[in-house]
Amino acid sequence: MFLVGGLFLVSASQAPETEEASFDMPSMALPAPTTTVTAPTTTATAAPTTTTMAPIVYDAIPPGGRQNLGGDKHPDTAHPAFGMIVIPKINLVHPVFSGIEEHAIHWGPGHWPGSALPGSVGNAVFAGHRVTHTRPFLDIDLLAPGDQIKFHLATGTFIYEVTDHIIVGPNDVWITNPTSTPTVTIFACHPKRSAAKRYVVRGKLISSGPYSPV
Repeated sequence: MFLVGGLFLVSASQAPETEEASFDMPSMALPAPTTTVTAPTTTATAAPTTTTMAPIVYDAIPPGGRQNLGGDKHPDTAHPAFGMIVIPKINLVHPVFSGIEEHAIHWGPGHWPGSALPGSVGNAVFAGHRVTHTRPFLDIDLLAPGDQIKFHLATGTFIYEVTDHIIVGPNDVWITNPTSTPTVTIFACHPKRSAAKRYVVRGKLISSGPYSPV
């Protein structure tokens, strides 16, 4: 992975393998746009320029390996990511991408269009595969209140604390609604190998500061 102009680039050699599995496509209704407002920082406020940022190493093989049930329909070209998500409880370190379309979350967790960015006032929403592709949210059902979800972006490092989880239907798009405080929502199909429901984990922002890979 390379850092170019504030974007994380996943190289062709790190391109995820595709599985043809409609049961693991965490799609929901169309997103509703919302206004993004920068949240006040809880620690230092100055963010370093992108030229001083150290790249975060991304292991293309996620914990537990990767399954492959079919050929890759996606071009093996460098794909830009705008940051990293780190969830220590489930040993996840992964780039995050813009969009929730299949061609976006094929690479990893996708940011819901119109939702807040991490560190901003509002609801930062991310969808991800559970058992296919790089399966970043394989074990999100293990997250419990108090666990941390971290984001490393060019604008800073933002740490959320898990507050709760819920299981909803695939049409319950209200989980993406804007919030009055900085929150995060991550979701994936549920149960594993089924698209019948969505497993949703939510959290609140507890720390905000300059970019830090720690």
